[in-house]
Amino acid sequence: MNDLSKAAVALVTVDEGAEGQRIDNFLAKHLKGVPKSHLYRILRSGEVRVNSKRVDATCRLVIGDVVRIPPVRVAAPAAKPSVPATSRFEGMVIYEDDALLVIDKPDGFAVHGGSGISRGVIEQLRLERPQAKFLELVHRLDRETSGVLMLAKKRSALVAMHEAIRSNAMEKRYLMLVRGDWKDKKRRVKLPLKKYTLESGERRVSVDDDGQPSETIFHLRQSFGEFSLLEAELITGRTHQLRVQLAHLGFPIAGDDKYGDYIFNKELQKRGLKRMFLHSAETVIRHPLTGEELRLRAPLPKELQGFLDKLSNAKTI
Repeated sequence: MNDLSKAAVALVTVDEGAEGQRIDNFLAKHLKGVPKSHLYRILRSGEVRVNSKRVDATCRLVIGDVVRIPPVRVAAPAAKPSVPATSRFEGMVIYEDDALLVIDKPDGFAVHGGSGISRGVIEQLRLERPQAKFLELVHRLDRETSGVLMLAKKRSALVAMHEAIRSNAMEKRYLMLVRGDWKDKKRRVKLPLKKYTLESGERRVSVDDDGQPSETIFHLRQSFGEFSLLEAELITGRTHQLRVQLAHLGFPIAGDDKYGDYIFNKELQKRGLKRMFLHSAETVIRHPLTGEELRLRAPLPKELQGFLDKLSNAKTI
């Protein structure tokens, strides 16, 4: 790969896609291939200017700022992979406008690449939407979990959504099938959860007195005797919160390969359930820019509804 030299100073006007971004991150985006150490060096030297003034790396940009980017040597960009003829998530859009994109994520898709996954949902969507100036995940879903997944198309929307999450101004409801006969119509569960890492590098979570507080309100939606269909209202959003809480209470989620029962899950596969029965069914939140209430719903996937139908039919026989 040959190095290419930028021939002249570039003057870049900040738009909505970079509003609120730190100058060092802004430079990293515009000068791909340039080491971070060099970016900080040209900042310290004053070669980078914002509105003709010297700035440090912590400077945050606002719309209309003019950034002076000096000539630097950057690596020639690698050839971009071709965009597929049809979107991988075609037909899965729940809601979209200039600020938000909400999709019904299928199970089996990680939300971002890493740990042996070359391309997650966010990378795929950026590939399919090369015209998008800004596209970031608002939150995450486990790879095995399906349902409502929100992405921001403006930095201002991302900041507002994160603030809504921090202030508990968002309502998230999940559906899950658990092993066992859950008796309570409504039950509030509070447990301390602590993250740890296996020797393999895999992240896990356990109930531990030294952990962070977690809280969920569970509602019984249907009882099948050996199984129970629950709806969970998240009060906190800890990693693997629902999976760990339920496993700790003796009601593991059907098909959960991390915290569930291995032998029981094998039996479930023979009975037709080949994935974890956990689905993000509904999210209620105010639109980050207009304040309008959004009620974002994802119907139960066919394979999960089909398994429930089997249980219902067996119960009536």
